[in-house]
Formats: sequence, C-alpha cells, structure tokens
Amino acid sequence: MIKPYKISVPKSTLNNIYKKVRAYPWKMMQNVDGWEYGTNYNFLKKISKYWVSKYNWKKFENKINSFKNYKTNVDGINLHFIVEKSKNPKSRPLLLLHGWPGSVIEFFNIIPKLAHPEKFGGKIEDGFDVIVPSLPGFGFSTPIKKALGPRKIGRILNRFMVKNLGHKNYIVQGGDWGATIAAWIGLDSAKNCKGIHINCLPIRHPKGPKNNKEKKWEKKFNFDQIMQEGYRTQQATKPQSLSYAMIDSPVGTAAWILEKFHGWSHLNKGKIEKTFSNDELISNIMIYIITNSFNTAAWIYFGRRKEGGRSFPKNFKKIKVPTAIAEFPKEMLEWPPKSYVNRIFNIKRWKKFPKGGHFAALEVPNLLINDIKNFFNEDLKIFK
Repeated sequence: MIKPYKISVPKSTLNNIYKKVRAYPWKMMQNVDGWEYGTNYNFLKKISKYWVSKYNWKKFENKINSFKNYKTNVDGINLHFIVEKSKNPKSRPLLLLHGWPGSVIEFFNIIPKLAHPEKFGGKIEDGFDVIVPSLPGFGFSTPIKKALGPRKIGRILNRFMVKNLGHKNYIVQGGDWGATIAAWIGLDSAKNCKGIHINCLPIRHPKGPKNNKEKKWEKKFNFDQIMQEGYRTQQATKPQSLSYAMIDSPVGTAAWILEKFHGWSHLNKGKIEKTFSNDELISNIMIYIITNSFNTAAWIYFGRRKEGGRSFPKNFKKIKVPTAIAEFPKEMLEWPPKSYVNRIFNIKRWKKFPKGGHFAALEVPNLLINDIKNFFNEDLKIFK
C-alpha cells in the first residue's frame, strides 16, 4: 500500500532544537583557525547564529511538501519517497539515490528539470518520472531495527520499484552510497535495472589492481584517504557510541556533517559559504535531527562491514547493465583508471567535468542534469 505523506514538524520540536543551539557552550571550545582540526569554530558559530535567528524550517518544509511525498512498506521498512511525474507520454522511471551525510534535499534543484525539461527550454520527450527515496534508516525512512548494508538496500529498492511502484524496468543515478547501491542493483537486479549513472565509485573489484597504472592509483588513493578513515571506522564499528552524543546536540551533529561538505566539495573561492547557502546546509542537517536518524543513517557503514566490506564478492562477474561515469575534479574518492572500472561495469559513457565535487547534484546541478539526459536519452535511447 502506498500512502500520501506530508511533513509537519511540531513547533515544540523546533523550539527544543533552537533552544539547544542557543545554549551551546562556545566558550568551552578552542577557537582554532582553519579546518585542519575539523569544522571551523567561527564558521560553525556564525551558521548557528543564523540557524536560530534567520533560518525558517517551515519555509523548507513547504518546499518538501511542494513535491508529492509518499510512504510505503517494503520488507517491513516504512520507506519515504518523492515522485515527480513527467508529462512525457513515454517517460522512463529514474531512481535518484543520495548518500551520507546527504538526504533527498540534494536533488531538489534537479528534480523539476529532469521531470519537466519543457519548462526550462528543453524537450518534453526528454522528461523522466523521477523517484527519490530517503534511504532506509535515513531521514523520513525511519526507524529501522538493525543495520542494513548497501547490497541489502539495493534489493529493497529494486523490490520497491518493481513490486510497490509497478515499474518492470527503470534506470538509476547515484553518488556516494547511492553509487554503491546502484552498482549492487546492477549486479543483482539487471532484469529490471536497464541503465546506471554514477558520479562516485566507493566499491572495489575483488581481484584488485592489475597493471602498474592501477597499482599506482591504489597506493595514492589509500594514502589520500588516511585522513578520511576516522569517521568511517567509527561509523562502521561503534556507531551507537557516537550517536549518544549527537542525538542530543544539534550543534555537534552540524559540526560532524558540515566538515564533510567542506572537505568533499569543489569550494567556490575556497569557501563553503560561497558554495552552498546556509538554508541548504541547515535544512540537510535538520532532516537528521528532526527524524532522530543520525544513528540509523550511520548504520549503513556498519552494514557494509557486515556484508563483507568495500569489495564485490570473490565470485563477482562484470555488471552488464549499460553504465555512465560522471567524473568531477574534486570528487574526494579519486576515480581509478578506466581499465579498472571497465572490469566492473559495462561502460558506455565517461565524461570529465571542469568543476564539481562529491555533492554534484547540489554543487553543479545543470552539469549533472545534462549528463543524465544525454546518457539515458541519447546514448542509450532506453525505452524509446
């Protein structure tokens, strides 16, 4: 059963959050310059002041509710999702998947243009039926009772698309965990998934690098990722311990998330505040806070470890689903050489872009939109 869903956060909940932000003991924190130690003190204090003085959750809530929101039960999970149907009579279902520490907000700037290109100078026949779920354990797809890894989530989402929504065939786009889940969908559900578009590669071939170029990449990748392993290890091993602190601290949650948006993005003039609006950043954080989902969202790292880690299984066979790679220059997970990726995917398109980072849908929405449209509508002509 699919039921319409409307987000409506009680005023008392919002007031409690704002009260905690106002009461944060700033004098107990050292004011260290820059971002080397983590989230910058001055930036966090400034955005927290905006949070309680100018930010308007209800305005953002109205934005979410301007889309058609629904909930449905999939394998016991109360899954939240947005649907924006195209007026294209031959529209194709396009599943958009976010990651951590993101949410459905990442796609708000691209949903209308993908569904209704005719309203933005495009062709109506290029429109998609856009489907954007909150991943299980994230945001409004809560609560869940145990950790789910990306392979399990991929199977859940395929069942959601095929059984709950009735789409025999569909296409998928994702970054971060969305890219990992898209890959698992391509491996396990090729009967239904007819095209994959990803802008990140967090998953690995079980046999590792083969030639010198690939080995050189792996060595550099592992070195570059040393400074990123702290949060991953914590969330993959003891996420609950971290969450006891975060669940009662809006400012702490903001600091944990904002550090990633700063470190993983292609910053305009080196400034996070010139790359994202305060409203975008706070609204994404608020989704974690108002749904109490910081803990269960972090569980996806724990779930991946339980499923076997970053690599495909030893009996892995190349994914046959046609795949497009969108490579952005400031992606924090540096792309392997094409020879490596080509052993994982059936690559039909590989596009390098002049700007953009890990949060491409927020940072460079038009570049991502055009690449999605060009791949599915021109390169593959899927369902035409």
